[in-house]
Amino acid sequence: MNNQRTSEVSRRTTETDVSVRLNLDGEGASQVSTGIHFFDHMLILMAKHGLFDLEVRCQGDLEVDGHHTVEDVGIALGQAFDRALGTKEGITRYGMAYVPMDEALGRAVVDYSGRPFLVCKVAFPAERVGELNTELVEEFFRALAVHGRMNLHIEILYGKNSHHMAEAMFKSAGRALSLAAARNPAVKGVPSTKGVL
Repeated sequence: MNNQRTSEVSRRTTETDVSVRLNLDGEGASQVSTGIHFFDHMLILMAKHGLFDLEVRCQGDLEVDGHHTVEDVGIALGQAFDRALGTKEGITRYGMAYVPMDEALGRAVVDYSGRPFLVCKVAFPAERVGELNTELVEEFFRALAVHGRMNLHIEILYGKNSHHMAEAMFKSAGRALSLAAARNPAVKGVPSTKGVL
């Protein structure tokens, strides 16, 4: 097991230059700068309520649009979770969280299964929140799930305000990711009958 449960990931393409540092056993501290301020806010909330320390830096081709930045941050963050979890020995494996945000209710369920899959159910009423195109929220979570090798189901059960809906999604995801990654003294070895995740 990775006793430190930390990781660093760098990803450089012709479209983005991303660096991520993650500490699963942190206190919710974060430093985030992606050039998309609302996206920064969501990542800060995710770390705060997931109680993991997070540093994200991204310089992306925002003159094109935010897609490459949001997706590549999701890729790097997913890789960071996967690396920090190591062999996954002794982890809880499953996590679930409901988070209300005013009129919106978000639910996230995660399994660090090693088999990536995303189910994302949300219908944002607004096309943008701040500088973030709301259709990119799903792209972020897809990249996170695939590169974190996790099964992630995330949805808004109801809501009307797009800001509140996105916030409920990121907060519930942070909580679920943290709960699933938590060490459980009752778990001996890898929590799978296969012996590997």
